[in-house]
Amino acid sequence: MKVRVDDSLCHGHQACAVAAPKVFGADDYGNAVVLIEGDLPADLEAGTRRAQGNCPEHAIIIDE
Repeated sequence: MKVRVDDSLCHGHQACAVAAPKVFGADDYGNAVVLIEGDLPADLEAGTRRAQGNCPEHAIIIDE
């Protein structure tokens, strides 16, 4: 699974970084960035799905 953030939707709440700190971080403006390029390790998938569900703007996109 791969994950990305829609920059046009993210408002920088950082709920994703709380749910999956190994997957999400922040850019210089506080908006979410994905820290892992390519496929996510299986042990990070559950946290990433939780982050997607907790994003107030629905800015996290998971590609299976």
